[in-house]
Amino acid sequence: MGGKIGTALISGAGIGGGALAWHLAECGIDVTVVEKATGQRSSGNPVDVHDEALRVTERMGVADELRDGATSVSRMVAVNRAGRRVASVPASAVVAGTDGVEVPRAVIADILVRAAKGRAQVVFDEAIAELHEDAHGVEVAFESGTSGRYDIVIGADGQHSRVRSLAFGSEERFADRIGMFVATVAAPDVQADPAELTMLNVPGLSFTLHPSTGVPIGAFIFHSPLAAAFDSRGADTARSIVTDAYTGLGWRVPEFLDRFVAAPDVYFDTVTRIRMDAWHTGRVALLGDAASSVSLFGDGSSSAIVGASTLADAVASHPDDPASAFTEYERRHRLIVMPKQNLVRRSASMLVPTTAPGLAARNLALRGIQAYAALRHPSQKRRESADSSARSASWHRS
Repeated sequence: MGGKIGTALISGAGIGGGALAWHLAECGIDVTVVEKATGQRSSGNPVDVHDEALRVTERMGVADELRDGATSVSRMVAVNRAGRRVASVPASAVVAGTDGVEVPRAVIADILVRAAKGRAQVVFDEAIAELHEDAHGVEVAFESGTSGRYDIVIGADGQHSRVRSLAFGSEERFADRIGMFVATVAAPDVQADPAELTMLNVPGLSFTLHPSTGVPIGAFIFHSPLAAAFDSRGADTARSIVTDAYTGLGWRVPEFLDRFVAAPDVYFDTVTRIRMDAWHTGRVALLGDAASSVSLFGDGSSSAIVGASTLADAVASHPDDPASAFTEYERRHRLIVMPKQNLVRRSASMLVPTTAPGLAARNLALRGIQAYAALRHPSQKRRESADSSARSASWHRS
């Protein structure tokens, strides 16, 4: 297959790309990472790193940094339109995994990319423009006008992967739109209880206030007929769609709608499942959301960290045969991600029920969890009751 794998190009300096760069360099491979953004991203919703993914970060020597950057969220609270509590459950009862931390996505990416920089070249404000593969490598043309040659190329560049488009075809060939949008806006001047993630639901719509690590984030997650064929992520279109969906909803929604409309930097996208028959072709492979995104519902950050380790292990096991390495990686990692992909619509219906009976059933389940938790920890209910009024007053003063 053209000799030992000695060079690798990774597109995307996110969670998967940073972890993979570290692991491939650990195998003795000369690694270059390119990232379209001009610098490390500064925002992002908190996500869980747990179980095997956390053990991978321990082997990388960065687990303590993740713990230092973790949120303090310990409860998930459901409220109604008036802000009255419907249920309050321990976060550990509803999050994936048994051993883990919740960390803002950008903080995880920054930690992993900084670890990789000690052994790999990371270039920001650069992206792949063309790929030309032959039997011995891949010739890559970059948007800057430069070029390079690599033994393997990995697309770790997200749901809207450039590498996937170049090597496999357009996104629409692989995108399964779930019929939902997600939009987020940061609120640096808002006060929020650092221990509580608070969520308001009405049929088809969800608004979540997450305290993050000091800069709270408002998240709008909702079903919409526009999402099935949405092909534009323009800021003006996003603001219009979110405003139309949420106008008239109570609690803190009007405040965060105003913030979303006024903010210069917001996140808005469809909830999409990427489904592919193969994650590799020749000397090109995909990792993380580029290969198997399920947006909100697939535990993507932990999966990307584990996938990076698995891919590097496979390359180390087949150092002169990219096809065999990629086949082994895909065989092993599909066992982790496919069950999550198969559950995406069920997960969506639990997070954002579309009907009043469905919402009532979800809330009943949360109250059941709350009752069970209170039986195990009788002091919890007393603490929450004592703190409730003070928290509510603080939020409404912010």
